[in-house]
Amino acid sequence: MASFDTADDALVLASVSSPAERELLNDWLQRQRREHPESNVSVLEIPEGDPPPGVLARLVEELEADEDRTVVPVRVFWVPGGLPTRSKVVALISGRDTYRPPEILQHRILKRDPSRARVVAGDPAKVSELRQQWNDATTGENPREFAHFVLRRAILAIERVELRLLGPEYKSPKLMAPEILASARFREGLEKIPGATLAKAAEMLDELSTGWSRFSVDLIPSLGRAIYSRGFDPNIDYDRAEIERMRHKLETHPAVLLFSHRSYLDGVIVPVAMQENRLPPVHTFAGINLSFGFMGPLMRRAGVIFIRRKLDDPLYKYVLRQFVGYIVEKRFNLSWSIEGTRSRTGKMLPPKLGLMSYVADAYLEGRSEDILLQPVSISFDQLHETAEYAAYARGGEKTPEGLSWLYNYIKAQGERSYGKIYVRFPEAVSMREYLGPPGGPTAHDEAAKRLAMQKMAIEVCWRILRATPVNATGLVSALLLTTRGTALTLDQLHHTLQDSLDYLERKGTPVTNSVLRLRTLDGVRAALDALSNGHPVTCIDSGREPVWRIAPEHEHEAAFYRNTVIDAFLETAIVEMALVYAAHAEGDRLEAFWNRAMRLRDLLKFDFYFAESSAFREHLAEEMAWHECSQAEAPNWEQRVAAGADEIFAMLRAKRPLIAAAVLRPYFEAYEIVADVLRDLPAEVDEKELTRRALGVGNQYVAQNRVRSTESVSALLFATAQQVAADQHLLEPAADLLERRTAFRNELRDILRDMDKVEQISFEQFYAREQERRAMRQSAEHGAEETAGSGT
Repeated sequence: MASFDTADDALVLASVSSPAERELLNDWLQRQRREHPESNVSVLEIPEGDPPPGVLARLVEELEADEDRTVVPVRVFWVPGGLPTRSKVVALISGRDTYRPPEILQHRILKRDPSRARVVAGDPAKVSELRQQWNDATTGENPREFAHFVLRRAILAIERVELRLLGPEYKSPKLMAPEILASARFREGLEKIPGATLAKAAEMLDELSTGWSRFSVDLIPSLGRAIYSRGFDPNIDYDRAEIERMRHKLETHPAVLLFSHRSYLDGVIVPVAMQENRLPPVHTFAGINLSFGFMGPLMRRAGVIFIRRKLDDPLYKYVLRQFVGYIVEKRFNLSWSIEGTRSRTGKMLPPKLGLMSYVADAYLEGRSEDILLQPVSISFDQLHETAEYAAYARGGEKTPEGLSWLYNYIKAQGERSYGKIYVRFPEAVSMREYLGPPGGPTAHDEAAKRLAMQKMAIEVCWRILRATPVNATGLVSALLLTTRGTALTLDQLHHTLQDSLDYLERKGTPVTNSVLRLRTLDGVRAALDALSNGHPVTCIDSGREPVWRIAPEHEHEAAFYRNTVIDAFLETAIVEMALVYAAHAEGDRLEAFWNRAMRLRDLLKFDFYFAESSAFREHLAEEMAWHECSQAEAPNWEQRVAAGADEIFAMLRAKRPLIAAAVLRPYFEAYEIVADVLRDLPAEVDEKELTRRALGVGNQYVAQNRVRSTESVSALLFATAQQVAADQHLLEPAADLLERRTAFRNELRDILRDMDKVEQISFEQFYAREQERRAMRQSAEHGAEETAGSGT
């Protein structure tokens, strides 16, 4: 039972709502009076919701009677348990507190188990202290406003006590809208917005505010788990050391959890991960397009904040900024996708800075001494959404969200097994480290703030990429896409994958258990079986032995999985392309190597994340050092590159794996298609028209075998190809525009010819190994025949 120690007069604000709770309160009060006979303890019962005028008037009198009087908030706390889940769901829908049993059951529950309920008291405070807080935080002068302020502080004090009893996963803000609307800071800013009124601001806050209940903290993750468990292993794969490190950080600072976004499931998985690891819940931002039917109210109760897609209303932007500031000031956590939307290609999209700027403003205003940007990597073995993404790549339109869409989405989750879900929490990024101290120079320099935010966001994305484990789905898809429809046997797939596995092991790249199992034939077969039946691999098993291929109609789906692993091989792929260029370049070949590497980095910067220039060069030098000759007196890699084409091609033939064509060809082919189409278009190009024409020309080139695969003909890849063209100033009027567009198209064709050379050497490696394996097999079979003949 709670108690308080005071020798002064005390005003107990008691929140009780039933006869059973009143009896518990009376017992508690009698005990307090016996323990503190010198104190004058008076009680004011406060009903749930807005207090009636009579109660509020009495509270005003009590507060004005004595500034030194101590105010003690008290409430009956019910230990969770007792009600069946179905009853709790009914109570939740009806808006009741599902952690408080119905009045009709309370006496019976306490008779059977008195420990189910206890009286808890929040931290006491003197009236004078509360009045000073009120004066500091608000512009109010009315005694009734002060009474409302005291009630809000009482509720918050009780919530803090109950949080300690329930655990951090139940931490949730209360009374957000009233607190913000009463804030002096909020009202002062509101006066500067033309046409803004407190009533309009209150409507917007109601639209943003969430209605977290304790049971929803339990229910929503349970519903989410029920949805994804239809197709995925219900046990999410975590790194426990990362979770404990994050738990420690969240105890001292508010955090923004920024997750990678490949699926609608991501918004479900974050609260599941927090709840089942006993971490504080998060407010997750989502587009207001997802607030439909019963889902809107249900998701709001789980901490989802629905925001408008267009932030063109100055008042709405102001309210949203203050709302975000309040949340971080009170040390609650936020969450959203750093990419802003789902990646339809499988690779990470550029970061969006809109919401982050509001968090940065709150930090620079001094609302928190630091805010942590917590990267969250969410990855999947497979997704049913890849069929939808393939349709987008072919030029299809997005299906609007609604109840029928939700039904079909949940139904699709149960159509087959999609493997496991992997969640990683790499080291958090400190906002203070990038923005400096609150109120510092960055707070008054918008350009400096934006630059710092860009660096922060890119660092978050870097950490997500480095923490995301490579899975077997991506590796197998990457390999089969290189064959352009030719089927491979199990043995061929197994021995070809080993070079990539060796490379990942040497780099220390995180991998899933499914990748570790690719060392064995059984592991490769398991990965193929999971991808078979057109998802996206086709198995032909009617001959002497089964073979596997990716049919042209499934290439876009397979490309999604391949793209999830590209970043692990990106730098070594650029090394290969730079080597081929250096081999046929004139002059200083080492300089040509570096010039080509930096040019490829520049062209690919809209599709991939790269380290800054000096670090990028260091990474490539490390890649090259791995492939030096092992003899002590052999020349180093720089000397070998400078020696000429023969030495360079010797290095390429010895390199394992040769991966450039497998991971980069679709991007450069897409760039080349767009560059080719641009030659027929005026200077100012409509984006949709350019995409339409590129799709048409691309399909022609596929039919003519002028591009290697249908995956290069993609509206999704053409979008970044247009960004590349714009970066080369090819979408601006100029006298020499046609010449420069033609030169750019020719440069891309040169890059693709270099890629052809890498691919040729890769195929030579494959067939040489095939001949070695065939010879070994024939020798083994011949030996077995001789042994059998000798025995006969």
